[in-house]
Amino acid sequence: MLDVIRDESIHELRLARPPVHALDPALVARLREAIATAQREGARALLLAGSPGMFSAGLDVPALLQLDRAGMRAFWTDFFALCAELARSPIPIAAAITGHSPAGGAVLSIMCDYRVMARSPDPQKPFRIGLNEVQVGLTVPDCIQAALRRLLGPWRAERLMVAGQMLESEHAHAIGFVDELAAIEAVVPRARDWLAGLLALPPHAMSETRRIARADLAAIFADPASFRVEEFVDGWFRQETQATLHALVARLKSKG
Repeated sequence: MLDVIRDESIHELRLARPPVHALDPALVARLREAIATAQREGARALLLAGSPGMFSAGLDVPALLQLDRAGMRAFWTDFFALCAELARSPIPIAAAITGHSPAGGAVLSIMCDYRVMARSPDPQKPFRIGLNEVQVGLTVPDCIQAALRRLLGPWRAERLMVAGQMLESEHAHAIGFVDELAAIEAVVPRARDWLAGLLALPPHAMSETRRIARADLAAIFADPASFRVEEFVDGWFRQETQATLHALVARLKSKG
């Protein structure tokens, strides 16, 4: 489900829930636990990665559709808490976006300090990233919208989120959704190199400057009551949303 690779002061958290590293309650809980453990063990930086061709396909919709309201409330509470822990991390985090990264996968990367995304080896099948929640009947929560506005600016973030647009990696890089592109086999090493460059700097000066620079992002996730979990649970069970999600699952099954 999640492999932890410890390499001196950088701990790599590698998603390992094949085939697409979809986020279910267990994986979200495991990520939260691994982040806390790494910090207790003295990690100075974290690297979040997937596998070649896929970072994370986002929410495990078939699994989540089996949950009742209490289960969904617990899941969204945990997912928003995971976002908060990434956004408010006292140590830098790089996302090695090793392939496709829709919806929840893109959300996790937005919370990180730096994003290296893979170029597809097949130009006819480019990797894509984006918040495509609207396309599957979901609303993009306030806190996630604020994080994307911080990254891209309000106008561009609005256009992308309202349309649920997925971006090819080259376009994502051009507008600043990701910081760097690399060959698929070089994504993790480049993310690690970026972190190592930070850790080579005077530690107090780097950490304190980073804390100040990311204070606006940390503030977005400072108050769990602001996540409006109940409102999002209501949206999940709205008839339109359920119909769209069930249709999505049916399409996926027909392709499989």
